[in-house]
Amino acid sequence: MNLRDLRYILAVAEHQHFGRAAEACGVSQPTLSVQIRKIEDLLGVALFERSSRAVAPTDACQALIGHARTAVAEADAMLAVAWTLRDPLAGRFRLGIIPTLAPYLLPLVFAPLRDALPALEIEPWEDQTAALLDRLRGHELDAALLATEVDGPELASRPLFAEPFLAALPPEHPLAGREQVAEAELASDMLVLADGHCLRDQALAACGREGTLGTLRAASLATLLNMVAAGYGTTLIPGLAAGAAQDGGIVLRPLAARTGRTVRLVWRARFPRGTAVDAVGDVIASRLRGYAEGAASDVV
Repeated sequence: MNLRDLRYILAVAEHQHFGRAAEACGVSQPTLSVQIRKIEDLLGVALFERSSRAVAPTDACQALIGHARTAVAEADAMLAVAWTLRDPLAGRFRLGIIPTLAPYLLPLVFAPLRDALPALEIEPWEDQTAALLDRLRGHELDAALLATEVDGPELASRPLFAEPFLAALPPEHPLAGREQVAEAELASDMLVLADGHCLRDQALAACGREGTLGTLRAASLATLLNMVAAGYGTTLIPGLAAGAAQDGGIVLRPLAARTGRTVRLVWRARFPRGTAVDAVGDVIASRLRGYAEGAASDVV
């Protein structure tokens, strides 16, 4: 059994589907299925329960998969050290990013990153904060762009740029005629994201509310913007999303208290390719220096 076999096991366990796992591994489904059977024969246990609709890890798989993750992580760490010795600014760089930031930030920074770091292969991974931190700690990501501070000595972080919040209002809303809006005035009809999104907690805190508001639990900022445009309520959006909101016919107003969030780059403190982390952070910070504030100031 080799590292390729371990990656096959991890892929099937994650996707719980042979076709998607094969695609993720870059092989055909028959090749993956045959190899999994060989691994099961070697181990003498069934790793997956197969049905016509899904593939589920067995108890044996659950007992063994931690060893597979550890072995793959150690092998990847060896490769990372080797890349550092050769060229820390070359090779794959797996970058996590939260959903309320990814659609607006990535188009701005991808070209500058490619121009400044041509040998670095940036692989973005979009997910919520908790999932990104789990992947970061599990060596599945090299760094992550988050909008919250992180705790624990195993992680390090640096602030990259400040992003103000804006009040997003239907055109006919009573507050739409104001030059600026007090955060508390939005609380009565404010729409929020579902649990797990840091922007949800930040919006509730900015408006002096705890718990939940209304009945909508949107999974994406795009859904919130569409609901606001349709007149179903108000919300807070980060400054980089201003263009998308205005394109949807939404009225944006600055907040009286100028609340916002700080976007941070987070990585493992012992990650051997610190030079790559610094270089990626420098490019993003340089590209976004003043951009978020400028985008927000253009709304009035």
